[in-house]
Amino acid sequence: MTKNRAIRILVWGIMLVLLFPFPAIAKAENNPTFQNASVHDPSIIKVKDTFYVFGSHLAAAKSNNLISWEQIADGVHPGNPLIPNALEEMKETFEWAESETFWATDVIQLEDGRFYMYYNSSRGDSPRSAMGVAVADNVEGPYKDLGIILKSGMVKEPSEDGTPYDATDHPNVVDPHVFFDEQGKLWMVYGSYSGGIYILEIDPKTAKPYPDQGYGKKLLGANHSRIEGPYIQYSAETGYYYLFLSFGGLDSVGGYNLRVARSENPDGPYFDSEGNNMIDAHGPEGSFFDDKAIEPFGVKLIGNFTFQSYKDHGTEGYVSPGHNSTFCDKETGKFFNIFHTRFPNKGERHEIRVHQMFMNEDGWPVMAPYRYTGEKLKKIHQKDIIGNYQFINHEKDISADLKKAQNIALKDDGTISGERTGTWELKDDYTAILKIEGNTYKGVFLEQWNSVAGSEGIVFTALSNEGKSIWGIRDLDRNDEEIVELTKKELDLGDTSEVTSNLTLQTDGISGAKITWESSHPKIISTEGKVNRPAAGEKDQEVTLTATISKGEAKATKSFIVTVLAEVEGKLVAHYSFDGDLEDRTNHVDAGKVVGEQINLPGGKIPFTDGKFGQAAQFDGSSGILLPEGLIQDDSYTVSLWLNPEELTEFTTTFFGAQTEDQWVSLVPRGPVNGETMVWSGEEWFDGNTGMTIPSSEWSHLAFTVEEGTLNVYINGEKKFSDSGFPNVFTSKKAIFSLGVNYWDQAYKGLMDELLVYNGIALSEEQISTYFKTGEIPLQAGSIDVSELEKLIEKAKQYANEDGQYTKESFQALQEAITEAESALPTIKSEEDLKKAIQSLDTAIKGLKLVEKKPDTKDPETNGDKDAVPIKDKNDPDKNKGKEEKQKKGKELPNTATFMYSSMVIGLLLFISGIIWFYVRRKVSIRK
Repeated sequence: MTKNRAIRILVWGIMLVLLFPFPAIAKAENNPTFQNASVHDPSIIKVKDTFYVFGSHLAAAKSNNLISWEQIADGVHPGNPLIPNALEEMKETFEWAESETFWATDVIQLEDGRFYMYYNSSRGDSPRSAMGVAVADNVEGPYKDLGIILKSGMVKEPSEDGTPYDATDHPNVVDPHVFFDEQGKLWMVYGSYSGGIYILEIDPKTAKPYPDQGYGKKLLGANHSRIEGPYIQYSAETGYYYLFLSFGGLDSVGGYNLRVARSENPDGPYFDSEGNNMIDAHGPEGSFFDDKAIEPFGVKLIGNFTFQSYKDHGTEGYVSPGHNSTFCDKETGKFFNIFHTRFPNKGERHEIRVHQMFMNEDGWPVMAPYRYTGEKLKKIHQKDIIGNYQFINHEKDISADLKKAQNIALKDDGTISGERTGTWELKDDYTAILKIEGNTYKGVFLEQWNSVAGSEGIVFTALSNEGKSIWGIRDLDRNDEEIVELTKKELDLGDTSEVTSNLTLQTDGISGAKITWESSHPKIISTEGKVNRPAAGEKDQEVTLTATISKGEAKATKSFIVTVLAEVEGKLVAHYSFDGDLEDRTNHVDAGKVVGEQINLPGGKIPFTDGKFGQAAQFDGSSGILLPEGLIQDDSYTVSLWLNPEELTEFTTTFFGAQTEDQWVSLVPRGPVNGETMVWSGEEWFDGNTGMTIPSSEWSHLAFTVEEGTLNVYINGEKKFSDSGFPNVFTSKKAIFSLGVNYWDQAYKGLMDELLVYNGIALSEEQISTYFKTGEIPLQAGSIDVSELEKLIEKAKQYANEDGQYTKESFQALQEAITEAESALPTIKSEEDLKKAIQSLDTAIKGLKLVEKKPDTKDPETNGDKDAVPIKDKNDPDKNKGKEEKQKKGKELPNTATFMYSSMVIGLLLFISGIIWFYVRRKVSIRK
C-alpha cells in the first residue's frame, strides 16, 4: 500500500464518521439557549407574535418562542408597570382579603380589543378572598380597576348565593381562568381547596359574571380537598374540553402534581380515563386535606421526578410542578402546557417551564419528558429506538418523594428488560405502545433535546387506562467499565476539610452501578456516613473514606480525605448591641460590614438611632449587614434579636445564614405561608410557622433555637412553634451570615437591636422568657475557662535564680509577665483575651537566657563544653530532654575546623570540574 493511498483511506474514514453519526443520540449542531423567568401560576396569552404569562404577586414575563423568557414585572409595589399603584387602586380588595398581594391572575382579550385582567387576593390561612377585574389598552398595562366581582370567606353576611358561607362547600374565589367555548360563550372556571372548583358564565360586554348565578356550578372538590388551579382547553382534534388541575400542596414538600379530565361540554360533567366522575373527587365529610381520598381521580401527567445526571451537561428533575395553563397553536397544531416548577435541592425557587403535549390513540394528552425546544412529531425508525433508557412512572400518588429514574432497555426483539420488563411496539410513524408488567401505555416516540446527555435523543411518553403517565429518555450507550468510570468521575463529597455533621454517602451510581464504602476510622465516620466528632479539647480527626464502584465485573475505587472537627464549647459567640457601631461586644468575632440590597452586592448604609436598649441599627430597605463567617458551626445554636419593622414585605429576611446558596436558614417577619412570621430553611425544606405576624412600627423580640434537629421559635418570650426534623445547615466554618439581606429577596426596612448568637447552646424556654422580661443576657459571664493560664502561672513560678544561672534581664521579664498574667485573670472576658495572656507568659518562659560559663570550666565527659542547667530543671522535663538530646549528638567541630573542611570540599569540586572540561575539549579537537 502506497503512502498516498493510506492517506486517502484515512480521510474517507473520517468523512464517513462525520457524515453518519450514531442515529439515536446525535449531537445537536446548536444547543438550545434558555432564558428563564419566575412567574408562579403562569397563565398564557398570545398577542400578535409574543407570548405573555401572568401569575401571582403581579409577576409577568414574555417570549417570542416559548424558550427564552424576559421578566417584565414582579411584586406588588409602586414600580410595577402592570398596576403602578395596586395597593391604592385595589384597596377594597386588599382590605377584604386582609392581604397585600395578589394570587394567580388571568388575562384575556375581549371583543372590544382591550385586555382584561382577572385578579384575586386571599388571606391564605382561610378562604377569605376577593376577586376582581381590571382593564388595559395594552397587554403590558397599566390596568385600571373595574371592581370586585366575587367574595368568599364571609362570616356575618350572606355568601354570593344568599346562604351562609360554608368553607366545605362554597368555593375560595381565587385562581380564575376565563375562556370562550366553541359556541362563543364566555366562561370563568376558578377555585382552590375549600368547597372545590366552580364555573360560571361571564358577560363579554361587561367582563363580569351574569347576575343571579351565585358562585356558579360546581365541577369537583369539597371538604378542603387540595385541588386548585383549574384551566380549560378545547381540542379541535378530539372534540373534548380538557380540565387541567393541580392536586396537592404547592410548596416543595406538598406533592403538587398536574392532572387532567375531559368533557363534551365546558361546564361538565368531567371524567377521567377510568370513567370516574370528577364531581366525586373530594374528601369525606369532616375531613381536611385528605389526599388519599382524591388520589384515584384524574389523569396524572407529571409529578416529582429526577433523571440520573451527567454533570458535564447538567441535571434534570422537577419538584411540585403545577398550576398550569395551555395553548393550542392553530397554525402549527402544536399543543403546549405552561406551568411553574421547583427543582430538586433548590428549595422554593421556581421557574416557568413549557412542555409540548400530544394526543394518544385514546384522545388523552401525554406530555413530552423535556421542555420545548422546537421539536415536532416525525417518522421514527425502529432501529433508532433500540437501546438503553431512563424510565419514570409518575403513578397516581400525591407525595413529596421524587420518582427516581430506573434503567430499562428496549431490545430489537420488541421486549423490555432491566428494572421493568414488558414489550414495546412502534405503530405507524411514531405511535408508541408499551406493555409493562400487565399495564398497557399508549403514546408517542419522538426526538427531543436531551438536557441530561447534552444531545438530541429518542424519548417516549405514554399513558395507561388507569391514568398513569410514563416517560423514557434514551440513555447514553456505555459498557460496564465506562459506567463505573463515569460514576467514579462524578462521585463527590464536596468540601471535606471541615466536617461537623453527617455525610451523605451515595450508594447508587449511574445506570445501575453500585457504591459501597469503607472508613479508616469507623468510630469517627461510619460506613453509612454518621459522624461522631471528637470531644471539645481533643484534636480534629482525619479519616479516609474509600468508595468501591461496581457494575457487573467492572470495579473501581475512589478515596476521600475527611477532616472531622472537634466539638467546641458552647458559648455566646457574638453580641451586636448596635450602640453606634457594628462591633461584637464579646470580642470573639469581627465587626459586621455594611453591604447593599443583597448579600453579595456593595453599597448600602446603616445609621444608628434610638433602639430598644441604647441605640439600634436602622435598615433602609436597600442595605444589609454581612457578619463574620462561621458564627455557627454546630447543630445546636440560638439566635435572638429585637425587631421594629417599618414595612413587612414577603420573604424579607432579618437573620440569614447559609452554607451554600441552596442550603440556608432565614428568620422572616412575613413569610410565604399565610404571611406568618417564621423560620424556614432551604434545600431540605422546612417551614417553622408561628401562626402570627409580628406588627410593624413596634418592638418585638424574636428568638429561635435549634438542638439536634428540633426547632423552637419564640415571639416576645412565648414559644410559638416547635417541631423536629429541622436540617443541619451549618456544617463547616465557612457558612456566611447576614442581617436584613439574602441573595434574592427585598431587603429589610426597619430597626434591629441586640443581636445575640450562641454556638453550641440552645437556650431553654425559661432563659428566653427571662431575657425578654428582664433584658439580662443569658450566659454572658463566667463562660471563659482560665485554668490553662492558671497552670502556666504556677509553672512559671517554679523558675528561680538563686545561683544566678539566668541573665538578670530575662529573669526580670519573666517576673513581670507573671505579675501581668495574675492581674489579667479576673479581667478575661473572651477566648481571644485568654489566648493573648497565655502567649505572653509562654514567650517570657521561653525567653529565659543562661549566663555564659567561664572558659576554664571543664567536664571530663564533654571536653569542657558543659551546658548551664537551671536549679529547678528537675521540675521542667522539657529542659532536661533538650539537654540529653544535645549530649547524644557528641562533640561538635569548632568554627575554624568547619571553615577548613568546607574550603577543602570546594577545592576538590573545582579540581574535578577542570579535569572534565579538559577531557571534553580534547575530544572535540580530535573530531575536528
